[in-house]
Amino acid sequence: MIATAPFKRLALIGFGLIGGSIARGARAQGLASEIVATARSAETRARVAELGIVDQVFESNAEAVKDADLVILCIPVGASAEVAKEIAPHLAPGAIVSDVGSVKAAVLHAMAEHLPAGVHLIPAHPVAGTENSGPDSGFAELFINRWCILTPPEGADPKAVEKLAAFWSALGANVEVMAAEHHDLVLAVTSHLPHLIAYTIVGTAEELEGVTRSEVLKFSAGGFRDFTRIAASDPTMWRDVFLNNKDAVLEMLGEFQEDLSKLTRAIRRGDGDALYEHFARTRTIRRGIVDIGQDAAAADFGRPKAELAKKAAE
Repeated sequence: MIATAPFKRLALIGFGLIGGSIARGARAQGLASEIVATARSAETRARVAELGIVDQVFESNAEAVKDADLVILCIPVGASAEVAKEIAPHLAPGAIVSDVGSVKAAVLHAMAEHLPAGVHLIPAHPVAGTENSGPDSGFAELFINRWCILTPPEGADPKAVEKLAAFWSALGANVEVMAAEHHDLVLAVTSHLPHLIAYTIVGTAEELEGVTRSEVLKFSAGGFRDFTRIAASDPTMWRDVFLNNKDAVLEMLGEFQEDLSKLTRAIRRGDGDALYEHFARTRTIRRGIVDIGQDAAAADFGRPKAELAKKAAE
C-alpha cells in the first residue's frame, strides 16, 4: 500500500467490471483518499453502497466529479461525449480525466471537444476483463500483469501522464503509451475481430437446422466453449466498439476474409501441406503469448488469480 494517497478524490463514472475492479484495487493500494462512483439505476447504486467499496455513490455524474482530481469514465464508448459534456462545467482545474474504453481515437476526439482548458485528458485502455458485468463482477487483481495503454493527445502534460501511469502500475498493470489511432489498429486485430468472430460462430450454431441447441450445449468442445465465453460479453459495450472503430475493424476483417478464403481453398483441394503450414505458424504465435506471460498454458477454467499485494511488493 502507498503511504500517501496520490489522489484526493477518485470519481468512477459507471460501476461494472472495470469500475468495480479499479475501486477495489485503488482501495487496497491506498491510491485515493476518497473514492466515489456513479450508477444509473437505483438498484445498482444500492448494491454498490452495500458492497462498501466506495465512500459515496451518486446518481449525478456532475456531483461525483466535484473536487475530484482523477475522473475515470467506465462506460460504453458511445456515451463518452455526452458524459464529457455533462461533467465539463463541474471539473476541478488540473483534474485528470480518463476512461477505460477499447476504442481510443473516437473517444479522444469526442471528449476533447467538451472538456475545458486546464483539465488533463488522458484516455486509457486496460486490456483486461472477463465476460461478466455488474457491480459484483469486479476484483482487485484484474489488472495484474495485464497491459494498460495510455493514449494522451499531442501536447499532453507529461507529469499528468506519468501520474496516471503510476496509478495503473500500482493496480498491477504494465503501462504502454501510444497514439490513439495506432491503438485502434492493434486492438482491432487482437480484440475486436476475435469478438466479432465469436459472436458470429455462436450465432451460426444457434441457427443450424440439423443440430439442436441441446446438442450444441451438451457437446461443446474446448474451442466452442471458449467462444461462448467471449460471446457472453456486454452487448452494449461491443456494439459501441464496432461503431466507433469501424475503419480499423473493417480493415482487419478484410484481411481475415482473405486468409479464410485461402483456408477454404486448401480444404476444398485437400491441400494438407498448406493447412499444416498455417496451423504450425499460428501455433507458434500462441506459444509466444504464453512465453511472454500474457496467458498460461493451462485452461482458464477455475485458474487461480494472482494477488495484487504480490505485484505491489515487487
